[in-house]
Amino acid sequence: MSNLEIIQQLLPYHERLEDRDVSVLEMIVLHCTELPTLELAREYGERITLPESQTGVSGHYYVDLDGRVFQYVADNRIARHVIGHNERSIGIEIVNSGRYPLWYHSRHQQCIEPYTDRQIETVRELLTHLKARYPRVVNLARHSDLDTTMIPSEDDPAVPIRRKVDPGPMFPWENISIWWNELNKSFSSE
Repeated sequence: MSNLEIIQQLLPYHERLEDRDVSVLEMIVLHCTELPTLELAREYGERITLPESQTGVSGHYYVDLDGRVFQYVADNRIARHVIGHNERSIGIEIVNSGRYPLWYHSRHQQCIEPYTDRQIETVRELLTHLKARYPRVVNLARHSDLDTTMIPSEDDPAVPIRRKVDPGPMFPWENISIWWNELNKSFSSE
């Protein structure tokens, strides 16, 4: 078993998030924060953006630049991290600037910040931890795989851009995807 330390820092509105039975989990979704620091990501996660429930938007887990892992939402609560897939998924947010601060400007759609080696190593450790905890979870997706919505850019509405591009081209998706498939095989052969 891993020595992964998960620092629990539940969001202030955590108790207002809808409960769920973890047996429904079927997917883990990888995101990047599109914010340069964990502190900004925390501030964003604490914002009440959904007035009807007095909650906001966040992932379950956050991987900081130095590889530390923070849990903002318990697995048995529904976090709002990907439209249409929240009830059956766990969201992992990896600190990375992405398109910050001009997320929706047509001339600022390149994600160029590399992920740290420690972040990638920690993502694997966290995925292994979650797979051991929830062996029935076999699907791993990027946010950009699940939200392909095009929107008008803020600086030129005639130019459509992707609403979500994370975790972006600097994330080693192909390697992680192959590794995840091997991890799934190792669990199915036990």
